[in-house]
Amino acid sequence: MSTSSQLDSAIPASRIASLSSGEFVGIVADNPDQKIGLKMFHAEIVNDHDAIKTEEAGFQSLPQVREVDQETIYANYLQIKQDIQEILIAELGGDSNIDKEAA
Repeated sequence: MSTSSQLDSAIPASRIASLSSGEFVGIVADNPDQKIGLKMFHAEIVNDHDAIKTEEAGFQSLPQVREVDQETIYANYLQIKQDIQEILIAELGGDSNIDKEAA
């Protein structure tokens, strides 16, 4: 025996669409032996924009470790494909019809 409920209208799409930035709504589920009195919520994230700007002003850029070009990226991609091919051969035992283009 199974019971199901359709809760599409629990929080109407129109309510969700009308939320401002930083607002959120939701419904939490409970257990039959642990009932939750207030299942629905509507809340807002409140940011201290001045404090955030002050913190961001103290950020430092990450140093560039090295220059990477398309050729290096492609060579790395091919190496990863080769490594995967070798792992598959080692794990599956021998060259067991592994399509090298698919790996």
